[in-house]
Amino acid sequence: MTDRLLTLMAVHAHPDDEATGTGGVLARYAAEGIRTVLVTCTDGGCGDGPGGVKPGVPGHDPAAVALIRRQELKASCDVLKVSDLEMLDYADSGMTGWPSNDAPGSFWQTPVQEGAARLAELMRHYRPDVVVTYDENGFYGHPDHIQAHRITMAALEMTALTPKVYWTTMPRSMMQRFGETMREFHEDTPEPDPAEAAAMAEIGLPDDEITTWVDTIAFSGQKFDALAAHASQGENIFFLKMGKERFGELMGMETFVRVKDATGAAIPENDLFAGLR
Repeated sequence: MTDRLLTLMAVHAHPDDEATGTGGVLARYAAEGIRTVLVTCTDGGCGDGPGGVKPGVPGHDPAAVALIRRQELKASCDVLKVSDLEMLDYADSGMTGWPSNDAPGSFWQTPVQEGAARLAELMRHYRPDVVVTYDENGFYGHPDHIQAHRITMAALEMTALTPKVYWTTMPRSMMQRFGETMREFHEDTPEPDPAEAAAMAEIGLPDDEITTWVDTIAFSGQKFDALAAHASQGENIFFLKMGKERFGELMGMETFVRVKDATGAAIPENDLFAGLR
């Protein structure tokens, strides 16, 4: 037990990532009176532009896209009742293999120790009890997700703090249901080739390797609305196509792997703050 305000810090790569993987826990813990801090590492400039203009296509303006996405991120945080938003504002690196990966100033090209030093300052300021970010593969291999993982783990090494640390993940059973739902809503979706199917099968973890299952179904409506706040990227957000009820059925549980703990709380657990209150 502690009289100090408990704090959750989530470190994400782009605007809208906060809603997809952690929208439920951000909303739930805010409702429980816990301070929620979101750190967004990039400006999201490699997202779709107005009218769905894709990156690299004439008419796509990364600076204009970044401005729109900043406004959408703030709207999402309002929906989720995030206490504090911090933006590192590195240039979005784009998907794996894009020319933007190599652009000077992109997050992927930023030295890990530089990004980690900035994040460490935020950690010292907010003193989080729980830190959440991606695993070493960024969950599915996105360069900016991998870099967010790297700077988070390096920042933790730089501080004298001992928070519980979690990586977002998804159980394979949930991945299977997700795939079935995608096919339901996209009946004309072709079957993936064997290599792609094998890669998809490696995303997430076997159910028995998940350490932490947090029930957020009561906050799935907020999570849906937070995703919807990122309207400029609506074409890329599959979840919005299924409506709130189906969304809640599929996305009402958020799952994590606990990688650092000083509380001795037993696993599996159903609360990121188990052992802290």
